[in-house]
Amino acid sequence: MKTTIENPTKPFCLITIPISHYCEKARWALDKLKFTYVEKRHTPPLHLLATNRVGGKTTPVLVTETGIFIDSTDILRYLDSIVPSDAKLYPIDPNQCQEVEKLEDLFNSQLGPATRSWGYFHIMNDYKIMQSRWCQGVPFFERALFPILFPITRSLAQRKFNINPESAAQAYDTIQSIFEQVNKLLLDGRTYLVGDKFSAADLTFAALAAPAVLPPEHPMRSVSYQNLPRKLVSKINAFRKTPAGDFVLRLYRDRNS
Repeated sequence: MKTTIENPTKPFCLITIPISHYCEKARWALDKLKFTYVEKRHTPPLHLLATNRVGGKTTPVLVTETGIFIDSTDILRYLDSIVPSDAKLYPIDPNQCQEVEKLEDLFNSQLGPATRSWGYFHIMNDYKIMQSRWCQGVPFFERALFPILFPITRSLAQRKFNINPESAAQAYDTIQSIFEQVNKLLLDGRTYLVGDKFSAADLTFAALAAPAVLPPEHPMRSVSYQNLPRKLVSKINAFRKTPAGDFVLRLYRDRNS
């Protein structure tokens, strides 16, 4: 059956923080399924002005004619419900679907927070890097306010995500552990984590692992290696050389195909 998707009469609206890998998860799903949407990027904490208007707090938020979805997995589930069977991100086979959901939950609950905490720990105090990551594509007035808000936002983020040397070390161990689990899955030479089709498990792993691998094809402009701390670069290179890291890089190379 040929894949065709009935687009709504109005484009979807995706509210994001540019750097967020959970926002990247939703963005990738929309791109993969070829939905028409407008992305509205905001720097924290000014994103709250946009999300509060539609009943959300965190990003991503997807605004549709059908309803408002305020979690990356809820967004994927909604999109999956309105595409043909051959385009779905969750397998129709119940056993495979259960496997995908189990992996997605693991990546959402453990990998995502870990890569965020570990990555932020290494770059949070670098004004130029944070400006490039938080301000890409945001409205002019938000970019203009960034120098004033940055010290406050950085402090809030450090407290909210418990960013410190101890939590960063724990996060690094968590990333290594999950990469090892994915390494084992890939030992048999499989193309995707579950079944023979790209699924929500693959998308979620790649999007949430991206901060540890920095795929060149990531839609958010990557910071040059020359501008990153040497220790961070060394760890990223090591992650890239693992089967799981190479898997992420391959999925990003194929992202727009």
